[in-house]
Amino acid sequence: MTASIRVGNSSGFYGDRFSAMQEMLTGGQLDYLTGDYLAELTMLILGRDRLRDPGLGYAKTFLRQLESNLGTALDAGVKIVSNAGGVNPAGLAQALTELADKLGLSPTIAYVDGDDLTNHAADLGLGSPLTANAYLGGFGIAAALSSGADIVVTGRVTDASLTVGPAVAHFGWKPGDLDQLAGAVVAGHIIECGAQATGGNYSFFTEIKDMAHLGFPIAEIANDGSSVITKHAGTGGAVTVGTVTAQLLYEITGPRYLGPDATTRLDSITLSDLGDDRVQVSGVKGEAPPDTLKVSLNHLAGFRNEVTMVLTGLDIDAKAELVRSQFEAALDPAPADLAWTLTRLDQRDAPTEQQASALLQCIAKDSDPKVVGRQFSSAAVELALASYPGFTMTAPPGQGAPFAVFEAGYVPASAVTHTVHLADGTEQVIAPSPLATSEIPEPITERTTPDTTASSWGPTRVAPLGEVAGARSGDKGGNANVGVWVRDAGHYDWLAATLTVEAFKHLIPEAAELTVHRHELPNLLAVNFVIEGILGRGVADNVRFDPQAKGLGEWLRSRHVAIPVEFGE
Repeated sequence: MTASIRVGNSSGFYGDRFSAMQEMLTGGQLDYLTGDYLAELTMLILGRDRLRDPGLGYAKTFLRQLESNLGTALDAGVKIVSNAGGVNPAGLAQALTELADKLGLSPTIAYVDGDDLTNHAADLGLGSPLTANAYLGGFGIAAALSSGADIVVTGRVTDASLTVGPAVAHFGWKPGDLDQLAGAVVAGHIIECGAQATGGNYSFFTEIKDMAHLGFPIAEIANDGSSVITKHAGTGGAVTVGTVTAQLLYEITGPRYLGPDATTRLDSITLSDLGDDRVQVSGVKGEAPPDTLKVSLNHLAGFRNEVTMVLTGLDIDAKAELVRSQFEAALDPAPADLAWTLTRLDQRDAPTEQQASALLQCIAKDSDPKVVGRQFSSAAVELALASYPGFTMTAPPGQGAPFAVFEAGYVPASAVTHTVHLADGTEQVIAPSPLATSEIPEPITERTTPDTTASSWGPTRVAPLGEVAGARSGDKGGNANVGVWVRDAGHYDWLAATLTVEAFKHLIPEAAELTVHRHELPNLLAVNFVIEGILGRGVADNVRFDPQAKGLGEWLRSRHVAIPVEFGE
């Protein structure tokens, strides 16, 4: 057993850089290569694929990548672990076997399933969803690797489990090794989104010298659960405390990060810059996991269509009111839900036509595809010569398409049969953690700073928050999170005193009437906000300008606050 293992990542989502697998396999030494292809929306896409063809339901990109990289991985002794199995890991394993035969190769292939609860969702109180997949842990992956598998494909496991599994297999950790498991969860969470850990989507991107072609991240994991985050030498981007902090804050809630293998205390993490694109992650503490598993549910909700009209020049509001009234009068029957959004991008006395134009978007939803199909499209097109001056659209409306809504469900871990299918045809059932508990501790209270307010730092100047703070935001169903951090430890008390829930709602008016939770993470010099319901019923349903809240943190950074003069400019 080596002192540490090198676990790389080559995919953060279904559609990530196709060449990343080859780059990671040829760019330097690895022991394992992971690939994360699943997201809430992806499960819907793959579920619909399976409806059309029961043999599909997996990420076909992964199969195409291995067509040119399988031999390279086998020659290098790199084991591959991926959740590209989607809603049909058995189908992907079979397709991989056929691919290997065609290539004249003989990898040992295993797959993990048991996450798919669709066929008995009603019995579990989950309704009748299109897809219902429980988030499994890493011990099934570990069992497959320990059996000698060269490739392990899974269905819905937690993203971090793709990293936890190899660490468990290599070090022989048991369910009671909670600190080590939690350390691997943190490493997995950092590398799961690919280049987001090496400078992608990073607030201070202008400080990174080479953003042309970012390298993908690697976690060097030690037996005690600590890790070093790095990347292959000579690749673009950077690995710094800042880039790692940003990814740690992505799509989290509070200091306790619940998972099927361990509850990870995010407030215990220590980050240390080792230089040369190496950041050490240490001190991670783990607690018992919950005795329930989260379930990703997608329900078909109806059909939708949309059109975006361009309004140019003078009288923008009047033009919008005219076309709206004309369009709605032509819709008979009217769609069950019609949402209008006028985005005023226009400028006075604009030097270009584009800068003189605003966008008026209309989104229709209904249970009847005909109502939002040809009728909706025809009504929009027929106004082309009969509405406001300068009528045009960004594109003609289509025929409409089905949409679904995401929600999270929870089932007892004992109700899920977490199963490993080995290459020799045998199966192994993975029992839930014997430490799993329903007694999750109360939420950790916020750190308090007595007699400290934002005005305790003397004279201030009004400037964008982003001059001193970074942010990373993302979606979890209908909720969104925004993690905000500072890079100077001397600025943290000010950040914690300044960014209260009330201040956040003032800066982000969309959240003013919503429930906002706030959590302090002093070890990361960060404050995290979770906004309930800002994304409606999830990305596939909501009509918000930024449906996955990816830009919400950057909007917050652009808002002006009173920054102490002593912080400099």
